[in-house]
Amino acid sequence: MRSDYGAHAVIELARRYGQGPVQCAEIAASQKIPEAYLDQLLSGLRRVGIVRSVRGPHGGHELARDPRQLTLGDVVTALEGPVVPHEFVHSPASDLDACAVRNAWLAAAQASQDVLDRTTIQELLEQQVTIRARREGMQPNRPALLNSNF
Repeated sequence: MRSDYGAHAVIELARRYGQGPVQCAEIAASQKIPEAYLDQLLSGLRRVGIVRSVRGPHGGHELARDPRQLTLGDVVTALEGPVVPHEFVHSPASDLDACAVRNAWLAAAQASQDVLDRTTIQELLEQQVTIRARREGMQPNRPALLNSNF
């Protein structure tokens, strides 16, 4: 749930990238995320340099990095830790400790992490715009869509 809400918040900030800070209440309303929970998520994303916060009456949150350079893996790792479970990271002490099930879990976790690390926030934003356009029966290349709520 943390990663899902966090990803939606980051996509919302990507949609508004370069337009200045966005208040937490706006992000929460747009993405239907409880505001208190969103504030916790944004705090975690700020600590790792994904989000930048600006104080004051015109303050809010904005992406600290270009959405083309930011991945879903960055967001998930920031909020949940690595996809590869800690107990699978270490090599077995010996060949006698090797285990086919452990190897399968490790391969599955690594494949998941690879997909997350290849998927940019910009790609997700573009996909979301296309999905929204199809849902509303519009053309996906309309500039107004980039400024509308999801």
